[in-house]
Amino acid sequence: MSAITIEGLVKEYSTTTAVRDFDLKIKRGEVFGFLGPNGAGKSTIIDLLLGFREPTDGEISILGHNPEDSPYTVRKHIGVLPDNYSLYDHLTGREHVEYATQIGEFDIKPKSILERVGLEGEGDQRAKGYSKGMRQRLALGIALVGNPEILILDEPTTGIDPNGVQEFQAIINQESNNGTTVFFSSHSLEQVQAVCDRIGIIDAGELLTVSKIDELRKSLNRDSTLVLTVDTVPDNHGLLDLNHVNNVSETDTTLRIDCTDPSAKSSVINCVETAGATVTDINVENASLADLFEKVTNGGYRE
Repeated sequence: MSAITIEGLVKEYSTTTAVRDFDLKIKRGEVFGFLGPNGAGKSTIIDLLLGFREPTDGEISILGHNPEDSPYTVRKHIGVLPDNYSLYDHLTGREHVEYATQIGEFDIKPKSILERVGLEGEGDQRAKGYSKGMRQRLALGIALVGNPEILILDEPTTGIDPNGVQEFQAIINQESNNGTTVFFSSHSLEQVQAVCDRIGIIDAGELLTVSKIDELRKSLNRDSTLVLTVDTVPDNHGLLDLNHVNNVSETDTTLRIDCTDPSAKSSVINCVETAGATVTDINVENASLADLFEKVTNGGYRE
């Protein structure tokens, strides 16, 4: 059984359709990255998963439960770190966790939660003195109270410095290793790329693609870019006639060749040298998730 199953999901409002024909399955223990521009429908999907909104059509299953029919059962299995969370500045980190355990009637020691999010040494400090990264980790700790099987994280690393981001990513990886399913909604493409097993890209309420990043590169014919510095760019290099080359751009002394297979490197260099140029430098740039995201959302890509 999948952790999350969505079939034919539609959410309509009086004048707009926020989600249309949305299908998705997320495996147990998977870290799933959910990406999309502002207003794409990411927050609506999260609200539907949590039972905060009712779908117009379609089905949602969370560990075999429908959030519309059994919202409280579903929420017992889910820990949530919302985008707009707030803390009580006058309470300590430990008191926040204690309060969460009391509200949820969970039998768990606050110390163990603070240790899981790296705040065991700061648990008796008031939240007012916490850095942004520490506040974010405390909020994650509160989401972990009750040992949820699914974590839903909405923009979890916004405003955190690079060290804080790395600490947060390490926690996510550890929770995933322990079997927790993570639904990671974010604008930060680099951070999604660092921790996620697969990604889904949504735009205008439609799920455009679900894929591993490497597979998405191949499906978009964009694996890497070979950058050649030459003494002069030959007029008739013939690079586009080669297998696994799908785009070439050039300046006076540089050729940028988009390749779909690393094995094309030697044939590209041979082709350029045969055309009369001398290659003085070679660099390989792998397509980043940002490149792929731009191509999917701006290029009309549909699976």
